[in-house]
Amino acid sequence: MCGIVGFVDYSRKSTQNDLENMTNIIHHRGPDDSGYSFLNNEIYNIGLGHKRLSILDLSKHGHQPMTYNTLEIVYNGEVYNFKEIREELISLNYTFHSDSDTEVILKAYNHWGIKSVDKFNGMFAISIYDKEANKLVLIRDRAGVKPLYWYHHNNLFMFASELKSFHQNKYFKKEIDKESLSLYLQFSYIPQPYTIFKNTHKLKAGYYLEIDLKSQKISKRKYWDVIDFYNKPKIDISDKEAIDKTEELFQSAFNYRMVSDVPVGVFLSGGYDSSTVAAIIQNQISTKLNTYTIGFKEKGFDESPYAKEVSKYLGTNHTEYYCTHKEATDIIPTLCEIYDEPFGDSSTIPTILVSKLARKDVTVSLSADGGDEIFAGYEKYDMFLNYHQKLNKIPNILSKTTVNIMNKINPDNIPVFKNQYNYKTRYEKIQALLKYKDNKTILESISQYFSKKQSKDLLLVNKYEIKTDFDSFDLLDNSNDIINKVLAVDYKTYLSDDILVKVDRATMSVSLEGREPLLDHNIIEFAAQLPSNLKYRNGDKKWLLKQVTHKYLPKKMMDRSKMGFGSPLQEWFKDNLKDYFFTYLNRERLEKEGLFDVDEVLKIRDRYLNGNKESIQKLWLLLVFEMWYEKWM
Repeated sequence: MCGIVGFVDYSRKSTQNDLENMTNIIHHRGPDDSGYSFLNNEIYNIGLGHKRLSILDLSKHGHQPMTYNTLEIVYNGEVYNFKEIREELISLNYTFHSDSDTEVILKAYNHWGIKSVDKFNGMFAISIYDKEANKLVLIRDRAGVKPLYWYHHNNLFMFASELKSFHQNKYFKKEIDKESLSLYLQFSYIPQPYTIFKNTHKLKAGYYLEIDLKSQKISKRKYWDVIDFYNKPKIDISDKEAIDKTEELFQSAFNYRMVSDVPVGVFLSGGYDSSTVAAIIQNQISTKLNTYTIGFKEKGFDESPYAKEVSKYLGTNHTEYYCTHKEATDIIPTLCEIYDEPFGDSSTIPTILVSKLARKDVTVSLSADGGDEIFAGYEKYDMFLNYHQKLNKIPNILSKTTVNIMNKINPDNIPVFKNQYNYKTRYEKIQALLKYKDNKTILESISQYFSKKQSKDLLLVNKYEIKTDFDSFDLLDNSNDIINKVLAVDYKTYLSDDILVKVDRATMSVSLEGREPLLDHNIIEFAAQLPSNLKYRNGDKKWLLKQVTHKYLPKKMMDRSKMGFGSPLQEWFKDNLKDYFFTYLNRERLEKEGLFDVDEVLKIRDRYLNGNKESIQKLWLLLVFEMWYEKWM
C-alpha cells in the first residue's frame, strides 16, 4: 500500500520542492520509501511522487516512480493476480527484474494499453505518464477501494491519494462547494465524483481519466460498472449450486489476499462477514491467524464477546481492546487530519483503534466490508421494502393532496409531535416520499441525517440540483426486482463513498494495508446475476452467505441480531465531550464563516443540550465539519 501524487503545471511555476511537499505529507501511507520524478519542458512542468509501504518484494527493486521504455508509473494498491499476468507477459518475451506487481502493471500497460486493467484483480489507484503519446492516465479500481483525487484549474492539473497533498501546492485554490457540503449534511459523506472543494474531484470507481498533455483536454471513461452485471440475465441455479459457487469464489478471493511478504491479520467483529473471512482463511492455513476486535463498555455497541467466541471456535490468535471515553477524546481531534474532507461516519473511531491494535503485530489486515451490500445484510432493506410497498398502495391524488397540506404546516408548530425524536426531519422525509414515491427518494430518505430541504435551509441556498449515483436506479432494467436494484445502488454509493473511505484512511493513518476480500470483482459479478431470493429470502437477510458460513461455524453460534459497527456518541457527549459543542458550534465562529443559518445551528445544539429528543448524528456532522474547517481553511 502506498500514496501517490502528481501535477502537470502549464504555468511552469510548480517546482520539485512542491512535489516533495505534496508527497511527504502523506508519509503515513508509505513510510518505507520515497520517490520523486520532476521534468521541466517548454510546455509544462510535470511531477510524480510516491510513498511506499513495502508489502511485496521488500527490496529496492519495487521503488517508484518506475520506468519502462517511455512509460513512468506511480501506483497505490495491490494486483493480486500479478503472477499469472507476469507469466503471460513472459510468454510474450517480456523480462522482469523484480517480484513486484508494479513492474507487471507497467509492462501489461505497455503491451495491452488501457485494456490491461481488465486483467487486474485487485485494488488500485494508478498513474502512468506516457512520454511518447504525451498523455497522463489515471485509473481507479472497480469498487473504489483505493482513493484518487484530481484537481484542474488555472492551467494546473494535480492528482493525489489524499486531498491534503493539494494544500501543499501554493497554487491550489481552496473554495468550498456548497452543493457538496449539502450532500455531506445529508449523508455524512460526499459522494463521488464530488469533493468539498470546487474544481476538485474524485475519480469514480471503475473509471480511468486521460489528459492530453498538449491540449489539456481531459476525458473520463468507464471500464467497469456493477450495473452492467445486474442487468445481465439472471442465472438459473439451484440453492446448492449457488452455495458451492459462492464458497469457491470466497476461497479464491481470500487466498489471493493472503499473498504478502509481511504478516497478515483479520478484523473480526463476530458478525457473519468477518467470521466467514476468518473461518475460511483459518481452514486453509496451518498457522494461527491473527484476529483483532475493538469492544465498548456501552451496551448495544459491544460485539467483542461474539468475536471472542468465534475466535475460540476457530483457534485464532485473538486480541481485543475496549474503547473508553479517553480513547474517543484522544482520537476526535485527529479525525480532521486523517479524514481531510468532512466525513461524519462515527465508526471511524473504533476503526482507527482496531487499526492501531492490529498494526502492533501485522502490516496487512483483512476487513470484511461489502457483505451487506452484496448479499443484502442491512436492516434498511426491510425498511426500504416496507416504504416501497406502502407508498405503492397510496393513490396519487391522495399523495398530492397530503403533500399540499403538509407544505402549509410548519412541523415546529405541531403540538406534542414537535417534541418527538427528530420529528422535523421525519416530517420532511415523509413529505418527499409522498411527493416522488420513487426508489431513489426512498433510499435517499433512509440514508439521510438532514433532509434535502433541511440542508438547503441550513446553508441558505435557494437551488440545489446535483446528480449522484442514487440516480442509478434509472439504469437498472426490469430483470432486477426491487431488492437487487437497491443492492446495486448501495454498492455504488454507501459502500464506495462511506465504508471504503473510512477503512482506507483509518488503516493508512497507522501505515497498515487494509484489504477487502469480499470485494473481489468475481464475487460481485456472480452475485449481481443471482435472483434476489438467494440473498434476501422471506425476510432472512444474507441467506446465501450464511449457508456458506454454516459450513465452518455452528448456526446457533452465529444466529443473533445484527449490530452495526458504530460509536456510542449519545453516551459520550452527554457529559464527557459536550464542551466540543460550545467550542465549535458557537455564534461568533459560525457568523465569521458565513456558511450556515447560525440561529438554526444553535437551535439544534441547544435542543440536544437541554435534553430534548434531537439527533446526536446531526450535531456530530456539524461538529466534524467545523473541526475540519478550522484545520484546512
